[in-house]
Amino acid sequence: MKIFSCSTCGQAAFFENVRCTRCGSELAYLPDHGILSVLELSDGVLVARADSAKGERYRLCQNSIEHGVCNWAVPLADENPYCFGCRLNDVIPNLSRPGALVAWGRIEHAKKRMLYTLSDLGLPIESQHQKKGGLVFSFLESDKAASPILTGHDEGHITLNIAEADNPGRERLREQLGEAYRTLLGHFRHEIGHYYWDVLIRDTDERGAFQDLFGDADKSYEAELKRHYSEGPPPDWQNAFVSTYATMHPWEDWAETWAHYLHIADTLGTAQSYGMIIKPEAAGLSHAPRIMSVNARRVDFDDFETLINAWFPLTLALNSLNRGMGLLDAYPFVLSERAITKLHFVHDVIERASTRSRASHAS
Repeated sequence: MKIFSCSTCGQAAFFENVRCTRCGSELAYLPDHGILSVLELSDGVLVARADSAKGERYRLCQNSIEHGVCNWAVPLADENPYCFGCRLNDVIPNLSRPGALVAWGRIEHAKKRMLYTLSDLGLPIESQHQKKGGLVFSFLESDKAASPILTGHDEGHITLNIAEADNPGRERLREQLGEAYRTLLGHFRHEIGHYYWDVLIRDTDERGAFQDLFGDADKSYEAELKRHYSEGPPPDWQNAFVSTYATMHPWEDWAETWAHYLHIADTLGTAQSYGMIIKPEAAGLSHAPRIMSVNARRVDFDDFETLINAWFPLTLALNSLNRGMGLLDAYPFVLSERAITKLHFVHDVIERASTRSRASHAS
């Protein structure tokens, strides 16, 4: 994630901000430029002030105007009242229910951050209006009289149980299931991994290499699901998988590994934007081991080895900072050599897909 700032006064701003905390200027994210900009009213039209979009005309997404759950803008020439991210929605929460608007706002923020990362990686993002099997989202609430809503993916359709936006409830569920990590953003990154398995692996030349690393994707999902919940993960699961859930089926192994790659890419991208340099001084040693140091400015995101070698010292620092605040580890995982090999495969698949997508747009 880049560092954003107010284009009026220069105050630092977060991706989700709708107003500058210093000067009060109205802010909006411009997905066509990948930046946050002040929008000023001029002759009845909102005009961007950020240098790379200066003078371009926009309107706020309809979900911003009506509900305040979105901070993305729409180019004035685009006739769709919704921004690119919101037009991917099929079903939104029932806003007549108490707390539904707050839940939807949290969901949209997580979804938009995920979309930002996909765009930054150069991955193709197509809706179901653009092609069969394209992306669409439904945010649903469980009805006690009906079957529970399960967060999942089916042929481009990602469903999320809005109960996941209830922070205390999600934390209770995380503890009940013995999970080290459970967030809205994590759900989106996992489910989008299933979508990209369909797009980038299923019917492509990548299928053979996938099977060599992750296993046979054609094995019965239902049977593996029952096995997982009756027997649990194998005792040596950490030798090959990023999480216990990844042990269920090759699809879940891929989706979990994909999600971890997005964790790495987004967090390291943020560290690079802030110019973070980590040079630890271990107690009792005159110098820290070389592997524990990183200069985020020098991370080459095209080179997986550079990327993963920067990730270890960064997570050590992040987890130490969190513990200093009495919080859970930011990244509570240990990556084995086998898991790193799988992450490398995800990296290579994304690199090839990005190259194809950019070439397609250039032509």
